[in-house]
Amino acid sequence: MTTLHDLLEAHVGAGTLPGAVALVARGDQVEVVATGSQDAEGDAPMTRDSIVRVASITKSVTAAAVLVLVDEGRITLDDPVGTWLPELEAPMVVRTPASPVDDLVPAVRPITVFDVLASQAGYGFASDFTLPAVQQLFTVQKDGRIPSAFPPADEWMAALGSIPMLYQPGEAWLYDTCSVLQGVLISRVTGQSLPEFLAERIFGPLGMVDTGFEVPAAKRGRFTSFYRSGDDGSLELADGPGGEWSRLPALPLGNGGLASTADDWLAFCRMLLAGGLAADGNRVLSADSVHMMMTDHTNPVQRDIGRLFLEGQGWGFGGSVDIDRTNPWNVPCRYGWVGGTGTAAHVVPATGAITILLTQVAATGPVPAPVIREFWRYAAGV
Repeated sequence: MTTLHDLLEAHVGAGTLPGAVALVARGDQVEVVATGSQDAEGDAPMTRDSIVRVASITKSVTAAAVLVLVDEGRITLDDPVGTWLPELEAPMVVRTPASPVDDLVPAVRPITVFDVLASQAGYGFASDFTLPAVQQLFTVQKDGRIPSAFPPADEWMAALGSIPMLYQPGEAWLYDTCSVLQGVLISRVTGQSLPEFLAERIFGPLGMVDTGFEVPAAKRGRFTSFYRSGDDGSLELADGPGGEWSRLPALPLGNGGLASTADDWLAFCRMLLAGGLAADGNRVLSADSVHMMMTDHTNPVQRDIGRLFLEGQGWGFGGSVDIDRTNPWNVPCRYGWVGGTGTAAHVVPATGAITILLTQVAATGPVPAPVIREFWRYAAGV
C-alpha cells in the first residue's frame, strides 16, 4: 500500500511540487508528513511548521467569525446587510443572467446576512464566465492570490456597488465574492479590522499562532515560496517570502488572504468537530453556529448554477458540504474546501477525521489537482 510519504514524494520527485505538508487526524492519532523544500531551489526543507498561503480555505475562518457576531447578538441572520454595507442597500440585478449589464431590474428584497454567509447574495462567479455581469465582476473581484490587486475596503465596496448582481438575492449559489463581503461586514459591525478581530476571537483562543494576513520578518524563514506552472510544466515563481505577505494588504481578503500552518489549521478543524469548543474547553462558537456552518444550504438549481466549482457538493457557510458519495472520499456531511494555492482542508463529522494538505503551486482551474485527489483517496483508506 502506498504510504502518505510515498504519495507526496512522487509529486516532489516529478518536479510538480517543491514540497508539501499533509496531515490526517483521527482523534488523538495524527499522521503528519512534510517532504520536499520550501522553494524550488531546495534552500530550506519543508517542515511541519512551514507557513503556506492557504487561499480559499480562509473562507471557513471568515464565516466562523461572522457567526461569532451572530452568537453575541450583534447581528442576526435575517438582518439586511445594507445597514452596514450601504453600497448594497438598493442593488440592481441584470434582468436575466445573460442580459447586458445595462438591462437592469431592482432587487426584489434586501440582501441579508444569511445570503452573504451562504454565498447567495447575488454577487459572485457562476459556471459561465462569459456572462456580461460576470465579465464586469472580474474588474473588481480579482485574483485573491495577489492581495495587492485590491484597493481599501471602502473603495472596493463602492466599485462592487456599481456592478449589477447576476441573480436576485437567494436565487443562486455564486462563488467567492460573498466571502470578501463577510470580511468587510465584520470590520464595519465591530469597528475593528478583520485581522484584529480574527486574532482576538479565533486565532488567539485556538492557539493559531502562525496564522494571519501577513508573515512577520521573524517568521519568514518558515514561509514558503509560491509558484505557477509554466507552459512547459516548469515552476515559475509567483511570490516569495518577502513579497505579497510581507505587509498587511489594503483589503484583508476574507475569501483567501490567510497564511497558516498545518497545526494551526488542525486546531480550527478540531474546534469544528468539538461543536465550537477550543482545546482548553473555552467556547469559540455555539454548537448551533457550527451546525449551521456545516449544513448544506443549497438546492439542486443553485448547485447546478455553481456546478463548475461544487462538483455535485452543496455549500454551508464558508465551505462545501458533501451530499452524495460521488467519489470514494465523499462522505455525506464532510465539510471543507480547497484553495487556489494548492491547499485543502476538511472535517468528517461522521468519523471525526480531519484532512489537511498544504502545497505551494497554483491551481490552474476549479478542479482539484491530482495530488489533492490522491491525498483524499489515501485519507479515505481506499
